[in-house]
Amino acid sequence: MDIRHLRYFVTVGDKGSITRAAEELGMEQPPLSQQIRQLEQKLGVQLFERQTRGVTLTEIGATLMPRARAILELQHQFMLTAEGMARGEVGHIRLGLAGAVPLLPVIPLAIRAFRDIAPDVTLSMEESNTPALCAALHETSTDIAIIRPPVPDPARLSVSHLLDEPTVIALPRGHRLTNEPVIRLDMVADEPLIIFPRELGPGFHDAILSAYQMAGVTPKLGQQAPQIAGTVPLVAAGFGVSVVPRSLCQIHAGGVTFHTISDPAPRATLAVAIRAGQNTPIVSKFVKILRTHCRKWEKLSPEEQFPAAEY
Repeated sequence: MDIRHLRYFVTVGDKGSITRAAEELGMEQPPLSQQIRQLEQKLGVQLFERQTRGVTLTEIGATLMPRARAILELQHQFMLTAEGMARGEVGHIRLGLAGAVPLLPVIPLAIRAFRDIAPDVTLSMEESNTPALCAALHETSTDIAIIRPPVPDPARLSVSHLLDEPTVIALPRGHRLTNEPVIRLDMVADEPLIIFPRELGPGFHDAILSAYQMAGVTPKLGQQAPQIAGTVPLVAAGFGVSVVPRSLCQIHAGGVTFHTISDPAPRATLAVAIRAGQNTPIVSKFVKILRTHCRKWEKLSPEEQFPAAEY
């Protein structure tokens, strides 16, 4: 049975006339009558009582009518969903975010821009570290991940650069350098450096240590933080100093001041990763919007990027 037979059945039932139904369907009356008879023969039941002025549903026809409508509605919804998915406007995105990434203003702005043009997409987010996010991509439990490169097993992933975020140095309030707006790393060489474990973000971890070396000093490693954002509370507690992405200036942990780092200053690089060969419209659309917003954001001044930050 062709789906069009159900459409003919419903239209004839609505109009109460094969002639008027034929006009509605844009076809001639004889072919429509023939199609209705063929449907009745296939089903082995009579759907309509033929009368002088039109047709009426039989008891069986009246019973089958709501089911026919339901099938046609399912077909309609099926087509709408398929077309929406083809445009990247319907579906579900599971987004993974590396440590402290949600604090970067451009990320929620990009997500909002995507939701504005694709309000029917369900977006779920999870924050983790880069190795765990890459494993989630391999296991297909995550669709897109904003990570801190490099990544393990890069051959299985498609990774593209998003931005290089400047860093600042976090000092405990009352530190001897609290009133210095710009600080060289050699000025805090004797201070314990609070840093996260290298396996959570080897690229950013190595960039921090490399900046110290380029400044001609070797940092004195202190307390390890469980994650990047976790360094700020440890600084506030007086365990040492830390180099963090500038977006962490938005953490209002009383007892910490943030200061610009004089060159050589490390950068906190972000990239977007998806599975290799994963080119579904919904993923492609999200990544395109994300990259566009990140390019625009990098061109802004620090005051425009973080209007409420103090550092």
